[in-house]
Amino acid sequence: MRGKIVKGIGGFYYVHAQDGALYECRAKGIFRKEKVKPLVGDNVEISVIDEKERTGNVDVLLPRANVLIRPAAANVDQALVIFAVASPKPNLGLLDRFLIMMRRQGIPTVICFNKTDLEPPGACRELSKLYRDCGCELRFLSVARGEGVGELQRLLEGKTTVVAGPSGVGKSSLTNALQPLAQMEVGEVSRKIDRGKHTTRHTELIVLRQDTYFLDTPGFSSLYLPEMEPEELRGCFPEFAPYEKDCRFQGCMHISEPDCAVKAALAKGQIARARYESYVLLARELGARKKY
Repeated sequence: MRGKIVKGIGGFYYVHAQDGALYECRAKGIFRKEKVKPLVGDNVEISVIDEKERTGNVDVLLPRANVLIRPAAANVDQALVIFAVASPKPNLGLLDRFLIMMRRQGIPTVICFNKTDLEPPGACRELSKLYRDCGCELRFLSVARGEGVGELQRLLEGKTTVVAGPSGVGKSSLTNALQPLAQMEVGEVSRKIDRGKHTTRHTELIVLRQDTYFLDTPGFSSLYLPEMEPEELRGCFPEFAPYEKDCRFQGCMHISEPDCAVKAALAKGQIARARYESYVLLARELGARKKY
């Protein structure tokens, strides 16, 4: 029987199977021998040991479409990064780091700003201007008021979506808002491992429909850039691309070079200054890292 791993903890893998049930499984020894570790999101073939207790073995890992390094997960279709408009104030440097991480792994990303009901005057407009050309879809919603949740639900349909964001931005509230559509109760895995279901400590898939999965991750407060050349960083800021061909120097880093078309576009307000300043900060961080 086939299924998808929705959680892995303590050597057990919890598989949402094609019959709609959740099975607690061990991985066969061949995976250890071949040094292959099953991941959340893996599509697998299992054999059932006890139908009543819903236990079994993971026999086969099916081919992966992709693998995320952080969070460790397989077969992800898109990322949804959630920040709050206010309370807490969005850490845009952290958001930019996440966008870089997803872009380098080839994962399309949706930026979601929650808590529009708490919006300081003009905040949504400024955030929209800031990220309109970053290459990601942008959504604003208020889970508390139920505004924008239906539209977001349509973006998730038929996909496995990795969801990330700092603590306190409303990820759990959003999960609860989406939960009435679920075919598997969120708490079922939690009861098996005897802990509360509201605190995300491990990466886990929430089944919204048979083919729609919501990959929740622990809240993050810091994020290190992956190993990359400073030159690679330019490609992670799509808003630079329309102007780069007009820079005097091929391979211009858009920081100290003369006749830089990106800096000219910045001066004209065609590139968001906060995004440019984030780029410069990150480029210097990567440059300093290489020195050591």
